[in-house]
Parts: sequence; C-alpha cells; structure tokens
Amino acid sequence: MSTMFPHLFTPGKIGTLTLKNRIMKAPQSSGMSNLDGSVTERLVRYYRKQAAGGAGMIIVEYAYVDDIGAKSAHCHLGISNNEHIPGLSWLADNIREQGAVPAIQIEHCGRQKFLGTQPMRAPSAIPWPKLWNQYGVQAVPKELTIEEIQDIVHAFGDAALRAKTAGFELVEIHGAHGYLLTNFFSPTTNHRTDLYGGSLENRMRIYVEIVRDVRKKVGPDFPVTIRLSGTDYEPDGFPIEETVALAKVLEKEGIDAFHISGGDHHMMIHQVSPMAIEPCHNVWAAEAVKKAVKVPVIASGSITLPQYAEEILASGKGDFVGLGRPLWADPEWPMKAQQDRPEDIRPCIRCNEGCLERTFFNYRSITCALNPVISREGELEILPAAKARKIAVVGGGPAGMEAARVCRLRGHNVTLFEEKELGGLLHEASTPEFKADIRPLMAYQICQIQKLGIPVVQKKVTAEELADYDAVICATGSRPITPHIPGVELPNAVDALDVLNGVSPVKGATVVIGGGLVGTETALHLAEKGTPVTLVEMLPEIMHGVAVTDCLAYQERIAKVDMTIYTGTRLLEIRPNEILVEDRKETFTIPADTVIMAIGLKAQQGLYQQLCEAGKEAYLVGDAVKPGKIFDAFHTAYRTALKI
Repeated sequence: MSTMFPHLFTPGKIGTLTLKNRIMKAPQSSGMSNLDGSVTERLVRYYRKQAAGGAGMIIVEYAYVDDIGAKSAHCHLGISNNEHIPGLSWLADNIREQGAVPAIQIEHCGRQKFLGTQPMRAPSAIPWPKLWNQYGVQAVPKELTIEEIQDIVHAFGDAALRAKTAGFELVEIHGAHGYLLTNFFSPTTNHRTDLYGGSLENRMRIYVEIVRDVRKKVGPDFPVTIRLSGTDYEPDGFPIEETVALAKVLEKEGIDAFHISGGDHHMMIHQVSPMAIEPCHNVWAAEAVKKAVKVPVIASGSITLPQYAEEILASGKGDFVGLGRPLWADPEWPMKAQQDRPEDIRPCIRCNEGCLERTFFNYRSITCALNPVISREGELEILPAAKARKIAVVGGGPAGMEAARVCRLRGHNVTLFEEKELGGLLHEASTPEFKADIRPLMAYQICQIQKLGIPVVQKKVTAEELADYDAVICATGSRPITPHIPGVELPNAVDALDVLNGVSPVKGATVVIGGGLVGTETALHLAEKGTPVTLVEMLPEIMHGVAVTDCLAYQERIAKVDMTIYTGTRLLEIRPNEILVEDRKETFTIPADTVIMAIGLKAQQGLYQQLCEAGKEAYLVGDAVKPGKIFDAFHTAYRTALKI
C-alpha cells in the first residue's frame, strides 16, 4: 500500500468486478494488428508490458465492430467476426497473466475514418474537415439509413458478446471523441430530421439502442462501461448538460461506469491535449457526470503525474483514472507510484511528437518521444553489456543524461561531463509556464543520474582529457546561429535562449526574429508576461513543422495577447531603436529597442571531429547530430547506448 497515494491504491468495484487499484490503461490505437484486424505477437508483447506495470485494468484499444465502415485506421484491431476471437483470447489471457483485468473497447469510426476510404458512414453527409482537406469528395460520408443504423446497433451487441467469449472481463462502448456515436449526438455532425436527429432524445437514441443490445447479449452481470466526451468543444456541438442527461439515461439502461474525456479529432487539442493546455484538462467533465450518477466515473485526459490522480480521487472528482500517454512514457507508472517512487516515473510531457505526429498521422505504429521501447517490446530492452567499459558522456542535456543512464544500467563505468548544469536546453525550454510539463522530466533525468551514482564533472572537457576512455558519447548539443546581418553586433540584439534563461533582459519595443518553435514560444512567453511583441518570420506562416496540437494551442493563446505577426518578411538590418525589413511589396521599419534572434541552431560537432581524427571511438547523439526535438534526443541516445 502506498503511503503517498492511498486513494490511488485502494481496491474499487465496477459492476461485478473488483479491481486491485484505481488505475486503468485508457484505450489507444496502436497500429500493431494485422491488416485483417487480427492480433499479432507484437501487439501481445506490447500489452503484456503494459499489464505488468501495475495498472488494475487494461482497456485494449478500440476494435471495429463491422466489416463495412467501422474500421478507422491502419492495422486497426478488429472484433467484427468470430475469426477474431482466437487472437483476442490470446491477448486477454496475456493481460490477465500479468495481474491486470483485461477489458476492450468497441467502436465504429463514423466520419473519422483516418484511412480516407469508402465506404464511410455517418448520420449526415458532413465530412471531417481534416479528411476533406486531404481527400476531397472521397471523404464525404454516406448518410446512414434506418436499416443500416439497426445493423450497426446489432454489430455492437455481437462485438460485445465476442469480447466476453474471448475472455475479456469488461467491454467499453466508444461513444466519444467524434466517432460514430458522437456523430449522432452532436448537432455539428447530425443534421437529420428523422427519429435519430433534432431533439436531444433523438440524438441519444442510438446510444440507448446499442446499450440495450449489448446488455441483452452479454447478460445482466457482465460489466459494461461507455466512454463519453463531456463536450466536443465544437461551437455548435453538445454541452456538458446534454452529456449529463445522456449519462442519466444510460445508467438506467444498465451501464456500470462512465469513462469521461472530451473533444473530437477536429478539436484535437481537447482530446489529446498538448502541454500548452492545462493538465487534467477534462476532469471537470468527469466531476460533473459524477454528481449526476450513482455508478463509478473514470476521469481521463492529461493526468500525467500520480499527485494529480490522487487529488482527483481524494476530492471526489472521479472514482478511477484512465491513463493513456503516461503509460506509454512509463508502463511502470502504477508500480512506481505504489512503491512511493514518483521521482522514478518518466513523466509524459504531452509533446505528441511520438504518439501522434510521427505515427498516427503517418501510418506507422505508435511510439513515444521519451520511451523508444513502446511498440518494440522484446527488441530494445536494456541488457547487460558483454564487457564493462569506461565511457565518457560529454553534455548533460536530455540526450547526454539518457545515454549515461542506459550505459550505466548496462554495466558500464560512466562519467558525465557538463560545462554548466545538468539539464541543458531543458532549462530554457521549460521557462514558459505553458511548457511546465518539461520541469518534471528534467527532475526525473537528474534524479536518475544521482541514483545511479554517475559522477558529474562540471567542466568543458577537451579531447586530450578523454584519452583514457574506451568510448565517448558526444551530446554536445547545438548553439544559436548568428546571422550575417548589419547591426547584429549591437547591444540591443540578443539571443532567444539568453532571454529565456534570464541572461538578457528585455526592454522597450520588442521584436522576435524567427517564427519557428523557439521564436514563437519566446514571443508568446513574453507577451503573456505583459510585453507587447512583434514576431517576424520569412516563411508564409509561423510554426512551420511544429506539432499540429501545439500549433492549435499556441494559436488560441496568441489570440489573447498583444502580439503582432509579420510573415513573408525578411530582416535586412538591426538599428539602435528599429529594424529594417522587407516583404514582397515594400521595405519598411519596425520599432525595436530589443531584437531577439531565434533563426535556428547549429550542431556542435567540434569535439567529435577531434576525437575521430585521433582514432577514438566516438558517437554523436541528440542535437549534436542535428538540431531536433526531444524525440530525437531520447531516441538517438537510447539506441546509441544499447550498441556500446
């Protein structure tokens, strides 16, 4: 029993089930099934690892209920016919053997068919905007007939029975996030005028029919839950009051618990919230539903740290917590929390770089920026090195600390050299309050270096001083690029990193040059602290190449502050109180008492090149390879450390 998180590790009941704790693995598509939806060995290895981490229940990712239009994504898990049962049974048994209750979510994608292929079915012929932009008329769903709706209702019931037959101990109906059921529930996507459209009673009709069909087929005692969005956050969508009304109706129909989150894929920042959105973003909706029903409520969404989960349970906002991305960052999150070791949890920073940007939108299986092992279970495990070696790691940023950690765990004798302080550019990156999620990550990494007893030498080391080491990992990072522009040497021209770390104060009219990630975040940070800022970017748009959820979240924040943005505009000269710029039409000046440069970074490879010239075994990781994101830092460091 945890003394730090007692509510989190109290047993809880859902229907006839008793769970050993209040933590559930929330369902998330993995892209690891076969093309026909059948279970793969890779999928089983992944869920075994998730189940072994200590969660009370594992809710397996959404499985499509029919072979017509229900399948949503690439290599999507299926439960649409009896031939799926053998593989699903194998999966359920593996989860159970690791000490967790196996559950599964069943769904129909509706208009949110990532594949962009027909047949595509929905209550009305209204496409998902992203698909429309990508595929055009092919993305317009066909309006369902009454007969087709009834077929889907029965498909849900049949799928639930298959889940029970396969050995799952609970089935969750997916009624959230912009999939088929919310297509009916939301006025945004339901323009029908028959008994399935218009009034609230009509818009919730399919939910009621599906729950009745499921309950009839699995029996009165088999646990059935449903996932609902508190609101879809659409301007003309459904409010929390309608979700509460729906929950009351479904409770009477025999639902055993409600799993509450929010948003849809159009309003992605409310469903898969980035770090610029407050943590525990949809817990308010779980609290609202809990006040209206007597059955348990599962709170979900951006509950990244165990202290957040404990507070939710202790304050009565929810009875259980659903964790998605946090269990990708660290599958042992529950076990470490139960052992009162929260400092050892690798915290999800909600960057969405691995799980969303580089996978789901690109037809690849899931991964995690901070955990390269996710979806590669059994392939990239940390194993003892064949021979212990003397390793130097130069650079104490995220890549250097990760490389040092993995090398030490493999049995190597590691020394970490850092000129300033551990953390590297994580210090500057975490300065804005909207990037506070990075601070627990930096604390975690520093803590692991300390716990592993890795010596840290605070100095700028030379190639000659590394002569006695068997191998050197260069995590020397990158440094700001200084442009060849007249006036760049003036005292009012400063670097964005120096502004973020407090070295360079900002005064008067302030202009940020460069609208990439660093420039945009610096400008937004200053604007939110009350400094009017002008942002100048050469490209046609700011935030080019930035994760889509970050773009959306930053755009919302920018709209609330005093920030002027010039795109397609090039800096020509810096002057004492102004800058000279040009766009396609004219040359003009902008008042500028402080000019903040954020035009890019350059990899620092000098030490690496010296070592190579001396015949030394040396490796580059992180930004020293090329300036990138935290995904690149962790993945290059981890894989390199496994090879030595």
